[in-house]
Amino acid sequence: MALFDLKTLLSENTYPGRGIVIGKSADGKSALIAYFIMGRSENSRNRIFERFEGGMRTKAFDESKLSDPHLIIYNPYLKLGDTDIITNGDQTNTIYYYLKEGKTFEDALYTREYEDDCPNYTPRISGALYYGFQKEMFTYKLSILKSSNGRPHCNRYFYNYTPEDGIGHFIHTYKCDGNPIPSFYGEPEEVSLPNTAKELADLCWKNLNNDNKVSLFVRQIPLDGSEPTEIIINKNK
Repeated sequence: MALFDLKTLLSENTYPGRGIVIGKSADGKSALIAYFIMGRSENSRNRIFERFEGGMRTKAFDESKLSDPHLIIYNPYLKLGDTDIITNGDQTNTIYYYLKEGKTFEDALYTREYEDDCPNYTPRISGALYYGFQKEMFTYKLSILKSSNGRPHCNRYFYNYTPEDGIGHFIHTYKCDGNPIPSFYGEPEEVSLPNTAKELADLCWKNLNNDNKVSLFVRQIPLDGSEPTEIIINKNK
């Protein structure tokens, strides 16, 4: 049994910020990824997720209301061969190009740090899921780059996981709402996962704070090699 219940973690936190969940379905047949964004300002809330060939981007819902694309417009998801990359910022591209050059997830993130949004110093959270010819042997990683308890010094944390049926790991940018907003701390939270993308999407979307949630992306990769399933939910329609 997982240490935490994802439904409870989401429903009892009005502002976890942006979050990544990666793990293995309860039936052991799929790898699962979820990524969500939230927003408090009009600029942050004025966004949607949009799929494109090889990835997924954030985009302004109403271009006329976009006041500052810095930190809010980026590619959260990119696929490189048998690797899925998911992050909360433009470090997705950094990881993509480092892996393409034969370097590592860690190499890429040692060139980056938390976001330049003093006094919040929003953490950069990143994940990578690796699968190959034997998809059932997939592995995944998570990372957080964060300030030193609100001080402008960057600490980098990396986590490597062996998949277990029904177990995922959840990392988010903020511990809770606040001013300044306190960063996530501790290890990624071990949570129970369902069987399908739809179940995971429903669980996340229904329990994210209705005022602050913006968009959700869920990807299910069957380990038998069949086609992945993806779901995008945008509050702005």
